[in-house]
Amino acid sequence: MNLNRRKFIKRLIAAVVSIEAFFLIKNGISTKTPLTEEEKLISVGNAELFMNNKTYPFVTNHFYLRRFKDGGFMAFSVKCTHLGCVVNINSNTGGFNCPCHASQFNEFGDVISSPATRPLDTYPIIVKNNELWVDITKATTRTTFDKSQLTYI
Repeated sequence: MNLNRRKFIKRLIAAVVSIEAFFLIKNGISTKTPLTEEEKLISVGNAELFMNNKTYPFVTNHFYLRRFKDGGFMAFSVKCTHLGCVVNINSNTGGFNCPCHASQFNEFGDVISSPATRPLDTYPIIVKNNELWVDITKATTRTTFDKSQLTYI
């Protein structure tokens, strides 16, 4: 078979387009099963395991869990509200720093240095038999910290 460059490129493009079309159709037809209760709620452990005034990373599940001085808990999204970069824990202040554009957040997730313009998103925390569960499907957008956002045992 005599295959010149032009025919080869045409066939290669046709093959790539066919493969892409197959996956688009396959994904469009397939139904995604809804998350189970266990997949929606992430168990982070017994509340007594967490020391006051400390932040714990659960980066695999994309959140930080903070226990405050008064014993209240908050679960923060790891994503900066400016452009979505992963924020780091500032061990000196208990807050969070964004390495991409230098936004800073206090320990309650409120903005203390721009370019971010709103606090870190939070996730609901459910307490069952002293066990903490974080619902990673329900991120809450806030305008500022309010004590009612804390979860107590």
